[in-house]
Amino acid sequence: METLTEIAAVIARHVSKDGFHATPIERLTLVRSSTVTMPMPNVYRPQLCLVAQGHKEVTFGDRVFRYAPGRYGIVTHDLPVIGHVVEATPDKPYLCLFLDFDPVMLGDLALRVLAPPGAPSPPIGKTVSDAGAGLLNAALRLLRLLDDPAGLPVLGPLAEQEILYHLLAGPDGARMRHITSSQGRVAQVGRAIAWIRQNFRERFSIERLAAEVGMSPSSLHEHFRAVTALTPLQFQKQLRLQDARSLMLLQDIDVTTAAFRVGYESPSQFTREYRRHFGEPPARDIARLRASPGLAVVA
Repeated sequence: METLTEIAAVIARHVSKDGFHATPIERLTLVRSSTVTMPMPNVYRPQLCLVAQGHKEVTFGDRVFRYAPGRYGIVTHDLPVIGHVVEATPDKPYLCLFLDFDPVMLGDLALRVLAPPGAPSPPIGKTVSDAGAGLLNAALRLLRLLDDPAGLPVLGPLAEQEILYHLLAGPDGARMRHITSSQGRVAQVGRAIAWIRQNFRERFSIERLAAEVGMSPSSLHEHFRAVTALTPLQFQKQLRLQDARSLMLLQDIDVTTAAFRVGYESPSQFTREYRRHFGEPPARDIARLRASPGLAVVA
């Protein structure tokens, strides 16, 4: 608990305002929220998320992952999720860190770190676990370098490698190795995810996507759902809805324009699916977000 308390103290010292904050450490982002927030969409990249204070929930497909202080989550592919802070106050804000994975560093370590014993983990692209002492100490060493700019260029990569080592050697090691694999069904699903992210505004068929990644339609459907908890078309729909919400919120465009811009042919269908996904019609949802910007912090 002392280590976790110090991690929270370092984060709090470096982020005094709510939101996401980049740091001098290239792949490290710090997050703060002094209030609970509304469920907000996000696309998680392959990364580590470690919560130091407060609680949040992340919905991924039909699964709900709960984070508490000392719990961490890993993501192995770009995945659309909905997250929200469920416990935070001004005196004790939600604090966490995100560390994007460096694929080159991770691939090199994966060749040198023995895989943990036991059965291979399922390929699902997200999981949440309790952080052990080794991982917490490594995370603290990385955060302390924010106060040591002279040592950061030399010691930063070492602390980052130590974090990756503990993930590879721990219970999620087999899942971490999916990130570095260029062969097999999970790698093909990764290519399908990347293809959809580049083309989600366009119409496509499962047959076309399967051909793009060298799989049969039935195999793609089965393995895609195993990794993402979604079908390819559900995955596309979530990306479209998240993109439309961002367009309306940040660029102040109207509902119909947003619907057409992200690929919908029917504004009424867009409104139905938006309400089903976010709980309110587009105009009312965006008005609520603008009225209470603090509730829109992405967790």
